[in-house]
Amino acid sequence: MPGGPTYTQHALTLPPLSRGSHLITDHITSSLPELSSVKCGLLHLFLQHTSCALSLNENWDSDVRADMSDALDRVVVEDMAGKGIYRHDAEGSDDMPVWPAVPIVAGVKPG
Repeated sequence: MPGGPTYTQHALTLPPLSRGSHLITDHITSSLPELSSVKCGLLHLFLQHTSCALSLNENWDSDVRADMSDALDRVVVEDMAGKGIYRHDAEGSDDMPVWPAVPIVAGVKPG
């Protein structure tokens, strides 16, 4: 059907990134060159990593990402002293703060 709906599916792999808020727009657009021909559409991104979340924010000022990371660090603190402030630490105490942070950003329950 010429000019009709088109569907495509791709698996993308993001490079390893440290904890924090990161801009991934360039990686997504360069991995999907067919986006340049799309005039109107819908992009679904499915994250297969349970301790990761996507948020849509303005990106004109990089301080937005830094502020987002700082706010999450204040709300969900890392157990730097190893005092066992979280029950779930099977993956290491440094991994734990992401579990409460993901639903805050994504609005869903992880796992």
